[in-house]
Amino acid sequence: MIPASSFSGKRVSLFGLGGSGIATARALIEGGAEVLAWDDNPDSVAKAAAVGIETGDLRGAEWSKFSGFVLSPGVPLTHPKPHWTVELARGAGVEVIGDIELFCRERILRAPTAPFIAITGTNGKSTTTALTAHILKAAGRDTQMGGNIGRAVMTLDPPTPDRHYVLECSSYQIDLAPSINPTAGILLNLTPDHLDRHGTMQHYAAIKERLVAGSETAIVGIDDSWCAQIADRLERAGRHVIRISKRLPLTDGYFADGSDLMEAVHGRYSRVAFLEGIGSLRGQHNAQNALAAVAACLKVGLDLGEIQSGLESFPGLAHRMEQVGRKDHVLFVNDSKATNADAAAPALSSFPRIYWIAGGLPKEGGIEPLRGFFPRIARAYLIGEAAPAFSATLGEAVPYEISGTLAAAVEHAARDAAKDDSGEVVVLLSPACASFDQFKNFEVRGEAFRQAANAIEGVKPIGGAR
Repeated sequence: MIPASSFSGKRVSLFGLGGSGIATARALIEGGAEVLAWDDNPDSVAKAAAVGIETGDLRGAEWSKFSGFVLSPGVPLTHPKPHWTVELARGAGVEVIGDIELFCRERILRAPTAPFIAITGTNGKSTTTALTAHILKAAGRDTQMGGNIGRAVMTLDPPTPDRHYVLECSSYQIDLAPSINPTAGILLNLTPDHLDRHGTMQHYAAIKERLVAGSETAIVGIDDSWCAQIADRLERAGRHVIRISKRLPLTDGYFADGSDLMEAVHGRYSRVAFLEGIGSLRGQHNAQNALAAVAACLKVGLDLGEIQSGLESFPGLAHRMEQVGRKDHVLFVNDSKATNADAAAPALSSFPRIYWIAGGLPKEGGIEPLRGFFPRIARAYLIGEAAPAFSATLGEAVPYEISGTLAAAVEHAARDAAKDDSGEVVVLLSPACASFDQFKNFEVRGEAFRQAANAIEGVKPIGGAR
C-alpha cells in the first residue's frame, strides 16, 4: 500500500466504495487523513465499515471541513450531469480528485525521479501496459503495474527512486488527476468512446491530451487525426514529443515496417526491434503497442537488447488474442475481450484463414463493420442470442453453422480446421458481442474457451496459456 500522506492531518470525503475505493480510503487513513466515505450501494457501505472505514451519508456532511474529495472514476464528473457529490464539493470549493492524483502527489513527495510510464488511448491500453511492464520486469527492474488494469494504484508498493511504475489510465481517471506528470506519457489513438460520460469527442480528446501534456516525454500515435493534432500542438508548446506510427514511415520517431520496428532521426532509419515470430504480438495493432513500449522503455534507460528479449518473452494479455493451444497446423486463440465489432477487427485482420466463433449478447451495429474480413473466414460458428442476426449478415458470403453453445462451437471448429490442408489455420473466439447471455463476463467466457480447446485430444497448451 502507498500511504496517502499528502492529506495527513486533514479531513477528506470519498465516494465510491468498490475495491479500488476501499483501497484508496485505507491508503488515506494509513497516511494520516480523517476519512468520511459513502456509496449509493448499502452493501458497499457495510463492507467499508467492516474494515474500519468511517462511513456516513455525504448529503448531510459539513463540506466546509473537507480539504479534498476523492471520487471513484466510475461516477459521473461532468456528463450526463455531475453526480450529486460533485455538486456539493464544488459548491463548497472542495477539490475533486481520484486515486491516480493521490499516487502522483505521493510520488512527488517520496521519490520524484521514480520512473513513471502512463498509458492511455481508446484501444490497446491494456496490452501496451502489460507489455511495457513485462519488458521492465524481464530486464530485472523493480516494476509496479496497476491503475485501470490489475491492481488499484494505491495498493502498489510505495515510490522509491529505482521503482518503476506502469499505469493504465482511463479517461475517467485522467479527468480526476490534474497534476499527472509521467516520465513517459503514451497516447496510442483516439476514436469516439465514452461520449455519454464526456459529452463530445472534443472533450474526450482534451481529457486524453492532459496525460501527455503533463509528461516529460510525450509518446503519441499519429495514425488518427485527433492524435496527430495533439502531437503538433504539444510540440508547438515546447513539449518533447516522440511520434509513433504503425503504418506510415516517419522522418522522426518510431514506425513499423512489416515486422520491423524502426527509428527515424532526421530521415535516417535504423531497426530497433523486430516482431517476427512473436505470436503474442501478431497484427498491425500490436505493432503500435510495441512501438509505444519500445519508446517508453528507452526513455527510462533500457537498452535495445533488454527490450528485444522482453518482446520475445511476452506471453500476451489474457483474453486478448491469447494463444492458448495448438494441434498440428491449428492454432487456438482466445479473443474473448472483443465484445463489439471494432474490438474484433484486430484479430480478424491478423490471421489469413479463420474458423471464427462469434456471438453472444449483440451490440448495436452487429458484425456488418467486419464485412471486409469475411474473405478470411473459412467458416463461422455462431453462439448465443446474436446467432440469428449474425447468420443474416453472413448470408452467402461466409459458410456458417448455428452452434448455440461455446462448447459445441469449439468442438465443431476444431474438427473442421483439422481437415483444412491450406497451411496454418486458427480457431478464433472473437465474439464481437457481450458475454452476458451465457457467461458472467468475458473472462469466464474466455476461460471456458481455453478449457474446451485444451480438452481436445492432441492439443498442446501454449506457454502463455493460463
